[in-house]
Amino acid sequence: MKLADFAVRIWDICTHTPLMSGRPFRWIIIANPKAGGFTIPSRWRRHYCALTEYAVKAKTLSRRDNAVPLRTAMDEGKDDSLGDLGLIPTRFAGHAGKITEILLKEAAAELSSGAPSKPFYLIICAGGDGTSLEVQSVLCNAAPEIRENFAVIRVPMGTGNDGADAREVAGALDLLLHPSRIEPARAVRLTTATAGKGPFLAFNILSVGLDAFVTHMTNKMKGNLPGDFYKLWVDIASLLYDRLYTVGPLDIRVFNDTEPEGKVLRETALLMAVGASGHRTYGSNKRILPDDRNVCIVRQMSLLRKLTLKGLFTTGAHVNKPESLLFNAARVEFRGEYPILAQMDGESVLLQPEDFPAVIELTEPVIPVLKKIN
Repeated sequence: MKLADFAVRIWDICTHTPLMSGRPFRWIIIANPKAGGFTIPSRWRRHYCALTEYAVKAKTLSRRDNAVPLRTAMDEGKDDSLGDLGLIPTRFAGHAGKITEILLKEAAAELSSGAPSKPFYLIICAGGDGTSLEVQSVLCNAAPEIRENFAVIRVPMGTGNDGADAREVAGALDLLLHPSRIEPARAVRLTTATAGKGPFLAFNILSVGLDAFVTHMTNKMKGNLPGDFYKLWVDIASLLYDRLYTVGPLDIRVFNDTEPEGKVLRETALLMAVGASGHRTYGSNKRILPDDRNVCIVRQMSLLRKLTLKGLFTTGAHVNKPESLLFNAARVEFRGEYPILAQMDGESVLLQPEDFPAVIELTEPVIPVLKKIN
């Protein structure tokens, strides 16, 4: 029922949106029914109110005759009737990516058909960062001539929603009812020295160390624990991390406009986070990158000091502490002597010493997202 309520209101919005009004408009909703925005009652009530409000606003605009769901949605969602509304619920890990592959084939066929007006395609991700990660990972590898006819909107229906287009559903929906432009966004890519291990992509923040450990353990345990366990697990992880992983020195080489040959650092890093840009959050709105700088290294510290500084990441005040090192970089190479976890928008991988040197770098702008026209 919740998915149908969601889809009906998105239908009203998409059939009235001014986005790309001069072209046939196709949309698809890829929704994770297990995401917190659907399963946590208080969150769903808040989201439902926003969806209803924007559906009512949409009906004050002109109705579009050229707006219909993608055929992929109708075909793939025919078993539960949600497909006629443009929504496909994900049913297993990796399903969002497989759906995206199918709809890209549909778009390629339609765009090459010779029709006088090319359709414009909108992918609506309704889930958490994992759903968005799967969709964008496939989309960024599509041919440019296909990708330029797409946009992605990431509706914050998950628990953390750090990679969404807004903190609240209303902010994301607003992009569909007010003048918006399509702007390609960069991704962050991790490559390793081991053939076949990677590359790995993130579209918000890619990081190594303590926070990747938090992500790894939360993913293992969240299916067995109720509610938002992440905040509690952050405290537990601060106590356990050093007992399970050796925090050793990292040899780091930083490349940016002012250091084209690379600046060499050696840091015993508790964590290192690299964002697709500055002004990024993770861990359910922790402001790890609170300003224009896109890299943050947090040096190893005592347990007492960790507990003292932990709260500062919520406001971004950690940047003023000596344990924090922030800068801009397009590429960061690093190596260490011990295994270390990495996480990409909530998905984790263990890096072994043979995987070094590893490289974290920004890609070219590849993901078409909506930006409000001021």
